[in-house]
Amino acid sequence: MTASLPFNQISASDAAAAIAAGKLTSEALVAACLDRIGARERAVQAWAFIDPELALSQARSRDREPPRSRLHGIPVGIKDVIDTGDMPTEYGSPIHRGHRPHCDAACVAQVRELGGVILGKTVSTEFATRHPNKTRHPLDPTRTPGGSSSGSAAAVADCMVPIAFGTQTSSSIIRPAAFCGVIGYKPSFGLINRAGLKFLSESLDTIGTLTRTVADAALIIEELAGLPAAPFSEVPRRKPRIGLCRTPYWNQADAAAQASLDSAARVLAQAGARVNDVDLADEFGALAETQIAVSSYEFYRALTHERTRFPELISASLASRIAAGGKVTRTQYEAGVALTERCRKRIDDVLRDHDALLAPSAPGEAPTIESTGDPIFGLMWTLLQLPCLTLPYGSGPLGLPLGVQVIGSRAGDTAMFVNAEWIRRALAG
Repeated sequence: MTASLPFNQISASDAAAAIAAGKLTSEALVAACLDRIGARERAVQAWAFIDPELALSQARSRDREPPRSRLHGIPVGIKDVIDTGDMPTEYGSPIHRGHRPHCDAACVAQVRELGGVILGKTVSTEFATRHPNKTRHPLDPTRTPGGSSSGSAAAVADCMVPIAFGTQTSSSIIRPAAFCGVIGYKPSFGLINRAGLKFLSESLDTIGTLTRTVADAALIIEELAGLPAAPFSEVPRRKPRIGLCRTPYWNQADAAAQASLDSAARVLAQAGARVNDVDLADEFGALAETQIAVSSYEFYRALTHERTRFPELISASLASRIAAGGKVTRTQYEAGVALTERCRKRIDDVLRDHDALLAPSAPGEAPTIESTGDPIFGLMWTLLQLPCLTLPYGSGPLGLPLGVQVIGSRAGDTAMFVNAEWIRRALAG
């Protein structure tokens, strides 16, 4: 544990080691997080629900027990589209105001079983879509933290909690993490159990995490999914093969984002990586449009109750997306699924020749609060079901964070963590 840091600023991995060694209590760690929330929540507005006494009660219980796992005593934020049995879950919508599920989502129940502390519910956009919410960027309250995992990204960036769950259908983990300058991790599809998640797109919705270190992202997925521990001791010996993938949407990145990715590629090559350009086949250029069609088709059906019973409580932007989904035919949907399957096979071939791909995380730095930003640089990778992780790198013209996105092979999350950590260290110099 870094002795000079306040408890709320230390990583989950360091906190876990300190708790296991008897040098830190869960109560002290949770209290430090709550103090930070008390000092900063009015400005950041990251939390949909917080009950300090409930959180401290959990922490005290953990301190009376022997450690159950590396998550023992660690506070975790839960995005408010994931059910919690002892806290409201409102899905970012007035339709479900005051809703109290009868039980925890599977991932929440796992965190409790592993000895973690459920700190509270982080703000989500409306049904985890793109309509802006109350959360503000921790570095500039006139800017968005991104969406839909707005509260999770802002809370982790502002050192209110070391780990928070997010979800991604388009770019809802990667984009806010890039905007806020933290680590966003979207696992391979289905790696974290989705029971108890409010589905929008059954074929795309993925639960992931926001953290401040790559090791913390690895820690929670290893505990939840039973993955082998990422061999970070191998990082110094790595010389990864990195494919620089500007993607078919490169012209939608601003000058700062383009310069950041190009700079990262040069630095990695200088550090010993084998970097080469990866130009994807023409049909990959249709995947953003395909993702929108597939997800909209599924949105329309997933939100049948809400759109038929409470249409007046749905935002205009989401209503438009739902209406568009109602016009997608089954034939169009199946054509999109078929194209996706072809591209999944082709990207698997690309990744056999590379340890990781490097791509933009977002088109630029965080825009103003009227928007949660453009998801264009997450659509394709989510559709392809690949593990992705964004690393902070560089800044935009206003001094706000930018990020670069590391993409691994399907089900290759452990290897991706090691390669991402090598990239992070190389970029840090």
